[in-house]
Amino acid sequence: METIKKIFSNKEVLKKIAFTLFIFLIFKVLTKVTMPLIDQEAFGAAFDGNGFLGIANSLSGGALRNYSVVALGISPYITASIIVQLLQMDIVPFLKEWSEEGEIGKKKISRFTRYLAIALAFVQAIAMTFAFNGVNTGLFTDQATTWATFAGRNLWFIIYFYIAVVLTAGTALMIWLADQITLKGIGNGTSMLIVGGIIISFPGTITSLVQYYIADPGQALQSVFSNQGGLSGYILFAVSILMFVLVLVGITYMQISVRKVPIQYANRPGSSKFKGKTDSNIPIKLNTAGVIPVIFASIILSLPLTIVGYVTDASAGTSTAINWLTQIFTYTEPIGFVVYVLLIFIFTFFYSFILVKPEQIAENLNKQNAYIPGVRPGKETEAHITKTLFRVTVVGAFYLAVVASLPIITSIVLGHNYAQIGGTSLLIIVGVALETARQIEADTQEKAYAGFMR
Repeated sequence: METIKKIFSNKEVLKKIAFTLFIFLIFKVLTKVTMPLIDQEAFGAAFDGNGFLGIANSLSGGALRNYSVVALGISPYITASIIVQLLQMDIVPFLKEWSEEGEIGKKKISRFTRYLAIALAFVQAIAMTFAFNGVNTGLFTDQATTWATFAGRNLWFIIYFYIAVVLTAGTALMIWLADQITLKGIGNGTSMLIVGGIIISFPGTITSLVQYYIADPGQALQSVFSNQGGLSGYILFAVSILMFVLVLVGITYMQISVRKVPIQYANRPGSSKFKGKTDSNIPIKLNTAGVIPVIFASIILSLPLTIVGYVTDASAGTSTAINWLTQIFTYTEPIGFVVYVLLIFIFTFFYSFILVKPEQIAENLNKQNAYIPGVRPGKETEAHITKTLFRVTVVGAFYLAVVASLPIITSIVLGHNYAQIGGTSLLIIVGVALETARQIEADTQEKAYAGFMR
């Protein structure tokens, strides 16, 4: 409550919040600006039952399903950032050098990441349009088809190029909007736009639950609860909302959980005020990897079926192979679910050890004349941190697997998939919300300290 009072009494923080909400409004409007030449109804059918496209659509705020000018969203920039981060690990020498050059190196890496994001957006736009047109023969409008094939000519490459340029420009605009939020708004702009896109879809989720359990006068849903509008319908609706709230609270608690490794600084005899030992700790987050493992696991698991659907037809010769692929790469199937969980564990360990480098931490402790009580500096310290990180990551990977599995479990228990309880969306929202709350608190405290100094 005290923090809320400080927010409303701080004009600078209010301006930042208002600016961020204004950018969200622009983003919302852009998701409704549909791409010319595209048949929206035919295109929307490709999203039915496709997990990979569902994730991509969620991260784009529904812009992908509308095939709007910002259909790619900020995802090419996120992909480029991850690629650049991985390439800095002694894979590309000049990126490794830039990462060690301080602020100048950060600016070079940031510029390189943006160029890579634009290139990825252009390639992704062409590939996506080509793939959707392959699986949906009615993707383009009749006018576009007539113009491209009039008098026996083949001018489809112009249409593909035009769409790719527009979608790439939309991604460039999204990157610019993210930068504006980072500079003038609240929180990290990229993360805030992703969260904004996810939150945009929440009212639709509530509406679907109401239509399923309570009333569906427009008959928007194909199937509804057998006792719709009855007491059991209201109870199940309330249970769905309560489950969502409980999962949200649980995720928040787990996201802020840390394992503190105690460290001590050796005596500093230069001055009497430094005598004795100063206690501190190395905080290792329970979920160090964040939401990246779940996203990677979902994409890798869904990508094979998506590609197969684009390049093959369901003929008798390929039906057996497709059935096997469906069993392996569909996480609602038993085998696919096991593969999904294993991928989450693998990526959690991989990304955690990329972010938390035990060797570097041990080296920094040695340079600062600090040590872990009962552990010798050097290799033993590195081994101790590695062991601790491994144990924490086991718990963190299990937690991510449970959260990622909740939508699958709840859809089976409830008999529908209108309530997305848990999953990638909540992990992203909670993580970004916590970081944003810390920044707002820091901004309000900074203002208070400035007044105290006067």
